[in-house]
Amino acid sequence: MIIIGEKINGSIPNMAKAIAEKNEDYIRNVAKRQSQAGANFLDVCASVQPDLEYETLKWLIGLVQEVTDTPISVDSPNPKIFEKALPLCKKPGLINSASLEKNKIDLVFPLIADTPWNCVILLCDDEGISVSAEKRIKIFDTILKKAADYKISPDRLYIDPVVEMLASSEDGIAKIITTIKKVRELCPEVHITSGASNISYNLPMRKFINRSFIILCMGAGMDSAIVDPLNKDMLGLLYAAEALLGRDEMCMDYINAFRDGLFGEA
Repeated sequence: MIIIGEKINGSIPNMAKAIAEKNEDYIRNVAKRQSQAGANFLDVCASVQPDLEYETLKWLIGLVQEVTDTPISVDSPNPKIFEKALPLCKKPGLINSASLEKNKIDLVFPLIADTPWNCVILLCDDEGISVSAEKRIKIFDTILKKAADYKISPDRLYIDPVVEMLASSEDGIAKIITTIKKVRELCPEVHITSGASNISYNLPMRKFINRSFIILCMGAGMDSAIVDPLNKDMLGLLYAAEALLGRDEMCMDYINAFRDGLFGEA
């Protein structure tokens, strides 16, 4: 499972406070602990007003790279920010994100075409989030064609099927599961990722919904998640699911993660 550590994000209250107060030690500590917990990428999202975003990202990326060499996931709703932010990173990482909305993908793909950078791609376009799995698959087909035009191999794409609130859904996560399965069938090389938190908005005890959602999506073919790697319960479930799905030979990843204290009793 490819884990994208979610905690350096200004939309999270504690991190927003640390950013506002320039609490560098707190930010370094969060970065270091996520890396030690096994995150493959560390998401860095400023979540500040647009005129402050680049300088805040520059500062955050610098702090993260002082304490870990885990690749950065540069996270911004503004695709133009990536051109300035990518050179700040010491090694290739992940762009989060692009889509067919407002030609974002045509701004991002040229940036990474001749590089080893990867990219999260949302399955939405100028019509917004589609109500059907069929439309999302058509969007995916367009994305694959555009990637081929820029000679970007599918294994550099992290497809996000776009998660909506369960509380307002008519079919649970049926269309998400259908989308994941079809994407995996059409192109086994791509990665499929998602955050867990959107699914549980407006529901009590959200952690149960979030964790169940991730496990169900893994069963459908998802191989990456934007999660809190410091949450030992979530991490234990991810390792257990990998083993149960036959993706962990002789359960060695599960055993080693337990021995390393990544989950289980402290």
